[in-house]
Amino acid sequence: MTLLLACFVLFIAIGMPIAFVIGISGFAYFLTQPMLPFETAVQMIVLQSQSFAFLAVPFFIFAGNLMNVSGITERLLSLAWLLTRRMFGGTAQLSVVLSTLMGGVSGSATADAVMELRILAPGMMKKGYSKGYCCALECYTGLITATIPPSLGFIIFGLVGEVSIGRLFAGGIIPGLLMMVFLMIVVAITSRVKKYEPPDKNAPKLTMKELLLNLKETIWALLFPVLLIVGIRFGLFTPSESGAFAVIYALLIGKFVYKELTWDNFKEALVTSIKDSGAVMLIIALSGPFSYAITWVQLPVILSNFIFGITNNPHLLVLIMLGFLFITGMFVDSNVNFLLLTPIFLPMVKSLGVDPVHFGVLMATVVTLGVMTPPIGSALYTVCGVIDCPVEEYTKESIPFLIAILLELAILVYFPQAVTFIPDLIFGKY
Repeated sequence: MTLLLACFVLFIAIGMPIAFVIGISGFAYFLTQPMLPFETAVQMIVLQSQSFAFLAVPFFIFAGNLMNVSGITERLLSLAWLLTRRMFGGTAQLSVVLSTLMGGVSGSATADAVMELRILAPGMMKKGYSKGYCCALECYTGLITATIPPSLGFIIFGLVGEVSIGRLFAGGIIPGLLMMVFLMIVVAITSRVKKYEPPDKNAPKLTMKELLLNLKETIWALLFPVLLIVGIRFGLFTPSESGAFAVIYALLIGKFVYKELTWDNFKEALVTSIKDSGAVMLIIALSGPFSYAITWVQLPVILSNFIFGITNNPHLLVLIMLGFLFITGMFVDSNVNFLLLTPIFLPMVKSLGVDPVHFGVLMATVVTLGVMTPPIGSALYTVCGVIDCPVEEYTKESIPFLIAILLELAILVYFPQAVTFIPDLIFGKY
């Protein structure tokens, strides 16, 4: 076990791509264990990549990219501006609402943050917003995308932990909306303190007619996560098949409803999806030997005994696990955390009587939050790199947003009904 973890830490420290970190670490362990045939490591890669269930991952990635080039983003942006144009810090509020609406389209927190930063940051900086504030805002509002269905993290967690993806999708709705409220409160307070963008008194008040006309344009995008949950609930398709449905839905809406999906747009979405899917599936495949090695050295049992030796309080134990996930999220890609840590922590929370859907939503939020925080948060550096923002400035401006997310997580830990209410209503008690 020492060699396995030493290789993992060393390769992370020298900046090796995460797929090769876990792959080489796993192979290194097999090479030093005479009891484990080296052929098993190769077989684990093949087995990991041949799971029919994982077809959902490239399908949803492709569907999200198709929707981004089909005019859906522009229409959601229009609706978000309609709802926030008379608020203090209107453009910043727009970003929070847009991320909530984009949750059903993107599925990726980093992709959502980068896209919104490129669209909104130039205008925000002209209105007096600092670079650090823009980056912190877009990064943390992108976290909503990890919660609103169809979250890629939910899909991987559900597939690895054998938890209902439909229930996870439904369980993310209230936490996603609650996160939106918390972040909008932070924006309202910080905008007043920093005197960012006072309300435009000349902006017309929102009328029901205007709202309905706008909803007519955006309803197809807003219906997407609803149709997914309904389809899974009534057995119209499995989680893997729901990914294929998402692609067909995006094609039909882009071509025949919004009529903005061209052959060039299609090729652009396809190429982007191939790159994104290749990166994710390489991580999934190379996690096979590493996961097998973790199980062989009984790391789940060791970690379980250690954590249960601290306290018997279920809430405190869940908080300890979330703290561990938050720290690992700072150093390791969120998809890797789902692949490697779900088999370790899920049996532990089940033994505590914690609903696996409840823990899945918490885990998706926490590991994604980790990539937005120093010292090695991948989303942090990606976002800061877009507008050349110093990490120190980002870190300072992100503190109010981080506090808001931690408060929301505390509420979800102590009030699990906020997560489980809609899944129990739709699918019945777990």
